[in-house]
Amino acid sequence: MTGRTGAWKLFLSVFVSATILANTACHSFHVDTTIENRTGAAIQLLEVDYPSASFGVDHLDAAAVFHYRFQVRGSGQLTLQYSDATGQQIRITGPTLAERQQGQLQIVLLPGGKAEFHPQLSAQP
Repeated sequence: MTGRTGAWKLFLSVFVSATILANTACHSFHVDTTIENRTGAAIQLLEVDYPSASFGVDHLDAAAVFHYRFQVRGSGQLTLQYSDATGQQIRITGPTLAERQQGQLQIVLLPGGKAEFHPQLSAQP
């Protein structure tokens, strides 16, 4: 009976160690971003700059939604810019992001060159 109990304890120990390793090693932190165009018109050349990189889209129709997933390297403020329907360049400053943050970020583009940022981000140690 002792041999069987020892084998079971060894198996359980290996299983728990493997589970902990799988849950802590190689975790990639991502921010799932949604940009909603509620400006009332199509916009052009949307670019979102975040620490160490950027993303964007050439055209975003009125009421359209754009999704993008990125990973923050370093820390700094998010900015976005686009050309509105009249060709005016709009630049908006958003929240500060830090490396190892993850979660969701909703950006709502509003009329008059305004935007709302709704971050639901958690920082990981």
